[in-house]
Order: sequence, then C-alpha cells, then structure tokens
Amino acid sequence: MSTGRDAEHASRHRWAPRAAVVLGRLLSRLPPRRLSATLTVLRRGARPATYEQASRARAAVVRSSPTCSANGCLPRSIATALLCRVEGAWPTWRVGVVTGPFAAHAWVEAEDRIVDEPPGVESFRVLMTVPPEPVGPGGSDPMADRRRGHGSA
Repeated sequence: MSTGRDAEHASRHRWAPRAAVVLGRLLSRLPPRRLSATLTVLRRGARPATYEQASRARAAVVRSSPTCSANGCLPRSIATALLCRVEGAWPTWRVGVVTGPFAAHAWVEAEDRIVDEPPGVESFRVLMTVPPEPVGPGGSDPMADRRRGHGSA
C-alpha cells in the first residue's frame, strides 16, 4: 500500500534529477568566482553527503542527460551537488586542471573519495572547491526540517 509520503518521494525522484541538470547547465555558464559563490550559498545548512548519496545522485544525473553522461563534467558535477542538496546533503565540489596535455575537469567527492570518476582525476591540481559547510553541534538543515514538517513553510 502506497502512502502520500511514498508518492511525494516518487514524484521528487522523477523531477529532481532533470531540474538539477537544467540548473546545473545554467550555473555552469557563470564566471568561476560567481559560480563558487552561488554554490557556497546553496550548500548552507546541508550535512556532508555520504559516498552512497553522491554516487546515487551522479547516476541519476547521468541517466537524465546525454550531455552529462558524456563530456559535460561541469554541469554534471553541479547537478550532482544540487541533487544531493535536495536531500539535505552536500558533497565536496571541485574543479581542477592537469598539464601535459592540458585538461580541465569538475567532479564531486564524498567521505574523502572521488565519486564515480575514471582513474587519473586524483592527479588534477584543484583550482576551486566548495566543501560541505562546517556544522557545529546542534546544527540543522532547514530544508530537511521543512520536508519533515518542522519549521516554517
């Protein structure tokens, strides 16, 4: 038997990856400083993502978008972080470069592990990072509180 909560979860499961991809594509057009500042604001109140959460989010993003499944690492990494955020979590988001030959890449990490990327990403020199916000004792996630029916709407 299905409950209203199950239906809400299923609905979110369908639209959230697509919405994250659209927003990821839009945000990927921002200048680097503005993108970093925007992601820093969006991470507020989120707990650190687990590897499993980040991996599931990345897989959902890749299934939702041909661009993100191929060479769209910047929108893919942003969309992955945003999809984690919908669930009240935030991975470490990174952009880096390698020389000889030059290449740039964007990815997410969780629990100090690179999430579902091909070998070699660890050799990239990191240029930008938006980690989870440090949360002190008693910290909460306003979005998760709202989903559970606590806090203001």
